[in-house]
Amino acid sequence: MLKSIVIFCGSSAGNSPVYYKKSYELGILLAEKGISLVYGGARVGLMGAVADGAISKGGQVIGVIPEFLLIKEVAHKGLSELKIVQSMHERKSAMNELSDGVIVLPGGFGTLDELFEMLTWGQLGLHQKPIGIYNMDGFYNDLISFISNLVNNGFLKKENRNMLLVDEETEGLLFQMETFKSIALTKWI
Repeated sequence: MLKSIVIFCGSSAGNSPVYYKKSYELGILLAEKGISLVYGGARVGLMGAVADGAISKGGQVIGVIPEFLLIKEVAHKGLSELKIVQSMHERKSAMNELSDGVIVLPGGFGTLDELFEMLTWGQLGLHQKPIGIYNMDGFYNDLISFISNLVNNGFLKKENRNMLLVDEETEGLLFQMETFKSIALTKWI
């Protein structure tokens, strides 16, 4: 059972209002299901949207933010808890420790870094958590195709590719995550 999910997403809202709207709605859904939200702690962009959605329904929201971003005053003030860390790496590690699963929303380089670090940690057996992409409005179609290309060209095992769960609907993604069974591979290369 998923008690807490870390959300990795953009600190900007992107060009389409659908990203903000669906991020906010995901926050509401998590709160309604009693799933704690762990995220980057900011009040801006999609990060702020998902947090505001969860807060609007009384959900538990835990932010993890590096001190240098706190100083820039981007931290959300309405959270259940705000953990302050020293580095981006420490942030990812703390978010991993606080969560039972990962959902990735639209975002940029930082979001991709977080996604691939969690996938790599899973591939190496450092965790067995479900990792999902909420592929709203087909945002990640090209990335998903690229990952399939890694398998087709022998740089990624199909079993490792299958660690990445993808859905265009939140209910379908959460179902995949709740029923996910990690497959321990003895050799990843």
